[in-house]
Amino acid sequence: MYGNSRSGTRSIGPNGRASVRLRRGLVAVGAATAMVAGLLAGAASSAPASASNKAVVTIVYATQGLGAEESATNTAIAGFEKANPEIRVKYFLLSSNTSDALQQLTDDFISGSSTPDVIESDIIYPAEFAKAGWILPLTKFHPNMNQFFPSIVATVAYKGQYYGMPWFINAQGLFYRTDLVPTPPTTPQQLVADAQAAMKKDPSLKEGLAFEGAKYEGVICDYQDFLGGFGGSLNVANLDTPANVEALQFMQNTIYKYKIAPAAVTGWEETNVQEAFDSGQAAFAINWPYMFPLVEAKGSPLAGKVAWIPFPSKTGHPAASLGGDDLVINKASQYQAEDWKFIQYLENPQVQAARQVAAGDAPAVRAAYTASLYKEVPYLKEAEKVFAVTTPRPISPVYPEISLDLQTMLSSVLSNQTTAQKALAQTAPLVKKLYIAGNS
Repeated sequence: MYGNSRSGTRSIGPNGRASVRLRRGLVAVGAATAMVAGLLAGAASSAPASASNKAVVTIVYATQGLGAEESATNTAIAGFEKANPEIRVKYFLLSSNTSDALQQLTDDFISGSSTPDVIESDIIYPAEFAKAGWILPLTKFHPNMNQFFPSIVATVAYKGQYYGMPWFINAQGLFYRTDLVPTPPTTPQQLVADAQAAMKKDPSLKEGLAFEGAKYEGVICDYQDFLGGFGGSLNVANLDTPANVEALQFMQNTIYKYKIAPAAVTGWEETNVQEAFDSGQAAFAINWPYMFPLVEAKGSPLAGKVAWIPFPSKTGHPAASLGGDDLVINKASQYQAEDWKFIQYLENPQVQAARQVAAGDAPAVRAAYTASLYKEVPYLKEAEKVFAVTTPRPISPVYPEISLDLQTMLSSVLSNQTTAQKALAQTAPLVKKLYIAGNS
């Protein structure tokens, strides 16, 4: 969910799901295989039996996802209802546009509606929802957060409590052509040299590096990757640091000094990067792992010629921008115990693995990464290494407002209107003020 704007004023909400324009309806690796049925059957059989004399209650689950994702959700609901006959789950499909979906939920929250009960939330929203008092702290359920990748746990934490459970994880990393770049770069400067060498080796290449540089949330994710390359951090309380300036200057230099990225990237989103890379026009590309099934598909000229790593870091400590979704409970829900039982089912490693196979949503639960899952989805072996170094964007109830300032700053530098040093010096106090006020 990328590049969507609410009322035309803010571009927010990437969860690493790839663009709505891309991921919905993609044919996922191994979809509808026997493995999915077996996994879900196992999950259902391991669930506790429910008493038959209990009154049946219905909870409403608000989620996004069409095509393979919607089918996977319906399959999971059927498995849950079979294991818990006293609970029915009504599926409510939110808009596929992130900001429209946010508005739908906001309207329900403000009205005090007790439904939807369980909600799929982009990872940048739980803090905003928690501060408003709209979602339930999970303290009474004693959630086990040790089962997840640590970075995504931070997205459901607010003022010492957990307000949701990580559902699936994603990360942004660097794709590269192994036929043109036999050894992956280990520093940003080596990436430049490798990109220039690849362009010289294959004159048909139009780009050495493709990345998302348009003025929207995706450019912040890219900047976070570049920051890891130089030891920087998207710490909005201390944004104007030498490392952050160096990373932003390098980002600009890829276009105007090193000339490995075209000026056109200032208008590129995930779709454009995908098209540049899987058409064979770029040696490197920064994007999310949804591209793997596309470049490895039967008939693809890049099949067997692509690898994926975190953006190279001269410090040896790379960062990968975190995406994903969380599961939260409406504080006004009348069926909180049943809501929690449903969330627990969705977090079952077998259910998580089945969703990955059917719809391509990578499990947030680390126990789901097994030999059988790797067999069905081989690229997860590479993806898991990138997931291990994921870094969330700033956790704040006012992140959407912070995002606008960051987008403006990055756009001005990438379009060569100002220098990295000047842009950071001007923007740092603005976002710091927003952050302090929003988190007070």
